[in-house]
Amino acid sequence: MTAVRHETKAESASATSFPPGFVWGAATAAYQVEGAAAEGGRTPSIWDTFSHTPGKVRNGDTGDIAADHYHRYRDDVALMKDLGLKAYRFSISWSRVQPTGRGPAVERGLDFYRRLTDELLAAGITPVATLYHWDLPQELEDAGGWPQRDTAHRFAEYAEIMGRALGDRVGLWTTLNEPWCSAFLGYGSGVHAPGRTDPAATLRAAHHLNLGHGQAIGALREVLPASAQTSITLNLHQVRPLTDSAEDAEAARRIDAVGNRVFTGPVLDGAYPEDLLADTAHLVDWAELVRDGDLAEISRPIDVLGVNYYAPTVVSAGDGSGTTKNDGHGASDHSPWTGSEGVNFHLANDQLTAMNWAIDPSGLHTLLTGLAASHPTLPLMVTENGAAFDDYVSPEGRVNDPQRIAYLHSHLDAVRRAITDGADVRGYFLWSLLDNFEWSYGYSKRFGAVYVDYSTQRRIPKASAHWYTDVIRGNALPSAGEAGEVGEHG
Repeated sequence: MTAVRHETKAESASATSFPPGFVWGAATAAYQVEGAAAEGGRTPSIWDTFSHTPGKVRNGDTGDIAADHYHRYRDDVALMKDLGLKAYRFSISWSRVQPTGRGPAVERGLDFYRRLTDELLAAGITPVATLYHWDLPQELEDAGGWPQRDTAHRFAEYAEIMGRALGDRVGLWTTLNEPWCSAFLGYGSGVHAPGRTDPAATLRAAHHLNLGHGQAIGALREVLPASAQTSITLNLHQVRPLTDSAEDAEAARRIDAVGNRVFTGPVLDGAYPEDLLADTAHLVDWAELVRDGDLAEISRPIDVLGVNYYAPTVVSAGDGSGTTKNDGHGASDHSPWTGSEGVNFHLANDQLTAMNWAIDPSGLHTLLTGLAASHPTLPLMVTENGAAFDDYVSPEGRVNDPQRIAYLHSHLDAVRRAITDGADVRGYFLWSLLDNFEWSYGYSKRFGAVYVDYSTQRRIPKASAHWYTDVIRGNALPSAGEAGEVGEHG
């Protein structure tokens, strides 16, 4: 198939329209939607183990069934077509296709993704595959997980398997989704799987995730057609100091280093930033960790950078207590901000989602234009953006979510303005297509454009889904006055 491409010109966007060929999609993650946790040869991932550990996930929820996408994917693809989606970004469960993280693939696992991809193509929807959305096979974690260098090599082998299996029909590949969460929440604060709290392991995991990305790019390039595109998706923190003080500016520098440049430095620029190395030298021997040739592999060229954005990160100098407050990533006695544990975090404003994340679309505009300025030849895609609200089904059987419509309108307008200001943004993927298992929050938070009744698995498109359909159909935003309107959709 043809890879996702189009020309982006600032002058091509009118006051409300997007460039011709702009990619409109929605995204999900395997463990959050698939279910079928023990079917088809699939073995536990770290998220299976974590969610089944008492006290780790709200209400004891697990992804065993989730949104049952594994069995209902045909209906879900038909729903995507009805909603007018042009692309679907899904992730592949590593332990479904390679249960031990080593050796040959399980054909039954590969067949599920072949069927899903064929169904998407038949519906005229572009498949966008993510290789890793946090669900490391448990056997690899038992062998040391991402803090071990061998895991990067195993990931490259897995990437080659998937490239060979789907390379004839998937044109855009993402190696890692939000490796910051995998390393810093999984091995630092412990609020994500595997739930470890070891600062040194956190930094080692970050490096080996970077290395795994680079080696996977090399493996994919060996087996994919020349037209295919590769990417990585980063949840870049749009960091702001609380005040103009030198102390708060220093706090922002430290968080930018450990939250952003630990990945953008080696992946995009071929080097870890010197200030990051200095900030964390007491925790890890970088000279021992980063071997000859690593940075060349990590910085292999990519075709697109995926950008996930939900809220800005506002920081101030801490009081030396080592307490991290209001960072939005879940409660823990251990900070994910390895080497900068004393920094304090603040809400940007009091307009909050159900996650208690501040609603601030200006951060997305600043993030995109900043990336365009620092890396002007690198195309961008917004691969996740969305919000959780307290959705419910009305007596009439509808789910009206004007807050989400307003959120999406304002953030899409930020994307459009960034394009006008010169950012080469090629597409937008709403998070999420479906309500799903929201990690350590279980089923208590709903991000979907489509409501899922978990007791029956009934799908009900929310008002925001119909609004998004109108946006896609017109390749443009409605007028500002229509942003919060529900409309007369069935």
